[in-house]
Amino acid sequence: MTTPFFGNSHGLNTREVEALKGLGLLKCPQNLLITRELAHRMTSISDMLHRKVGVLLGRTGHVECIVLGDSERAYLPDIGRSRAGIGRLRGIRFVVTAFEVKKNAQNQNELLSMDEITDLAKLHLDFVAAIETNILGAPGCAEYAHLVPSQRGVSVARTFADDFSELPTNADEILHAVETELRLTTEKARENRNPPAILVHLDTGEHDAKERREEMLELCRTAGIEVVRIIEQRRRQPDPKSLVGSGKLQQIELIALDEDAEFVIFDRELSPAQTRVISHTLPHKILDRTQLILDIFAQRAKSLDGKLQVELAQLKYNLPKLIDQDTAMSRLTGGVGGRGPGETKLELNRRKARERMNALERELKNRSNHRALQRKKRSQQHIPVFSLVGYTNVGKSTLLNALTQSEVYAENLLFATLDTTSRRLRFPRLQEVIFTDTVGFIRDLPQDLVQAFKATLEELNDADVLLHVIDASSPQVHSQIASVEAILKQLGLSDKPMIRILNKTDLIDPQEAIELSRQYDAVAISAKYRSSALPLIDRIQEFYMAQTGEKPKTESEIKIRTFDDEPEVIQLFPDTTH
Repeated sequence: MTTPFFGNSHGLNTREVEALKGLGLLKCPQNLLITRELAHRMTSISDMLHRKVGVLLGRTGHVECIVLGDSERAYLPDIGRSRAGIGRLRGIRFVVTAFEVKKNAQNQNELLSMDEITDLAKLHLDFVAAIETNILGAPGCAEYAHLVPSQRGVSVARTFADDFSELPTNADEILHAVETELRLTTEKARENRNPPAILVHLDTGEHDAKERREEMLELCRTAGIEVVRIIEQRRRQPDPKSLVGSGKLQQIELIALDEDAEFVIFDRELSPAQTRVISHTLPHKILDRTQLILDIFAQRAKSLDGKLQVELAQLKYNLPKLIDQDTAMSRLTGGVGGRGPGETKLELNRRKARERMNALERELKNRSNHRALQRKKRSQQHIPVFSLVGYTNVGKSTLLNALTQSEVYAENLLFATLDTTSRRLRFPRLQEVIFTDTVGFIRDLPQDLVQAFKATLEELNDADVLLHVIDASSPQVHSQIASVEAILKQLGLSDKPMIRILNKTDLIDPQEAIELSRQYDAVAISAKYRSSALPLIDRIQEFYMAQTGEKPKTESEIKIRTFDDEPEVIQLFPDTTH
């Protein structure tokens, strides 16, 4: 049977073609990387053609494929997915000729190119080896490389030999040891519940670049992803094609393979074109900042409203990538249209996505109308509404629990609260009041997310007072305040009466808490200590009565009212007298 040939043979004469085909008749025992006869044949042909010549050798010793490259590189063909499982090598070694010995950064000799090392790591080949074609057309020095298990996955071991005869004669033993250790390492890695990921941080000179990086790490932790490596790049502006540039992408690919990462996460929003280019280079699942936030929202959504809004936001974000006609969608977070190319399939998925979006928008509008009726009932009874707003994970839900003796889910995670929660209670000097807790904000909140959660955020429009909760312990406290108030302005709520609440003051120096309180005219509390909220209660009552002109109620004037679908009224601090 004729050995497959891969490469451009245009311009070769009959003798040269026959010489190449003759390589397929030779065999190589398992313990050798390559025989002396095969090496001499390859370097002789390479010298004659002034082009790289390579062979793919199977473990049976047969030449599986003959590769003809150019003077710089020999391009591998598609070698299929046999033995491509995690913890196994491919069962194929790639041996190629080379013309020039180069020096690396450590001033060491190298024959193998970065492309050949990438092929080794990416395809999990048994070995790659390069043999120098000297001035006589005979084998000179050589270099070989193979994978070795590392703490997170695999790394590459390279060995340079001054003479071809120094190549190992125990290749089969090396392979057995590598695969045994690789299986053990893989089994240990599977015990880790959180999938490993590479985080790519692009710094274009923003003043808050460090803060953005730390926030991305927190987003990854919240999503249940373990960041095993951070790759940082400084450049004046993002590359329009690949965000980080083609050279950096190749470096990311090698590091991701070395760390056995499942995800490569970018801290910027990727355009459809950038997603296509990156996905063609990296064989990993690609996520950008917006997709990571959407994934967290999908995990956190419990109510029907929340699930519908998250699905709508995902469809809105993924639709442009679907229109881009690219296979990258199959390696994104999923969703409609993520199952491959083909114009007919693409058009069908595009139509289904739009139909689903229209259905979701109708359903959300109906549910929004229902909530509007409930809010109308409240307004007719003149019940004050206080809405908690703030950056994500600043303690809004913890404060709601402290004020209302509730058990709303509160956790040290970003976006722990996704669904709007309302609680009714009595103030000592006011009648019934309603507190609402809404989804937390984040800098550069994706526009699709804002639009999808518009119905939920409508609750803020009917609030009498906004309670802006601030994490005093955050190193980014000032930028977080600015981000929240920018989003409120975007929502048309900047003129709404507001009280700033400085939370988590138990975690900072008391003098710093005093200075922050003065700077932002805020009430300093620690929501996990319920008694610390007493000054806040007084501030809320005084603020509301000053805004509305309402007089304090006597005990006989206070009447408890109940409505359909409203929670039970709770007496606030019943042991407190005023």
